[in-house]
Parts: sequence; C-alpha cells; structure tokens
Amino acid sequence: MWYAFFCEDRPDSLAARRQARPAHLERLQQLRDAGRLLVAGPTPAIDSEDPGAAGFSGSLVIAEFASLAEARAWADADPYVTAGVYAAVTVKPFKRVLP
Repeated sequence: MWYAFFCEDRPDSLAARRQARPAHLERLQQLRDAGRLLVAGPTPAIDSEDPGAAGFSGSLVIAEFASLAEARAWADADPYVTAGVYAAVTVKPFKRVLP
C-alpha cells in the first residue's frame, strides 16, 4: 500500500538539512530503484523554487510499504530524523487515484 509522509522541519534546521541530505537522498533513491517511490521533495518555506536562506518547512514523500508499521519504521530511521531536521513526521495510508 502507498503511504504519505508529512514531515515538518524544526526551526533553523537548514544547516542540519544540508549536512544530512546525501544520506536522505540515498534512501529515497533506493525506494525509487525498487519501484516503490511515487514522489518525494521538500516544501520551501517561501513561495520560491529556491528559497535560499529561508530554507524549507518540511518534506512530502509518498512511497509503497507492506504495512503502516513498516512505513513508520522507515520514517523513524531517516537521516533527517536522526539529524534533528524534522520536528515531526506523520505517516498516513494513501490511496492513489490519479494519474
């Protein structure tokens, strides 16, 4: 089943985000390579493709897992979680309708 990960950055997390980014992207690429990633990306803190020093307010990931428990375990092990980038991560089942 698909699961949506709604991730909220803690304030002033841009430096930690930049440092943990390579490891974070590696995990997402593993999901993509396994055909289990629908979409992933950050949410800029301002209305801009490149928010610069404003940074990001969080991330959205939609990926396929065998269960909600497996999806939560994957989220808990994310490098952004361990680096303290995310203040909170909410995982919810997601039903894909379109496209």
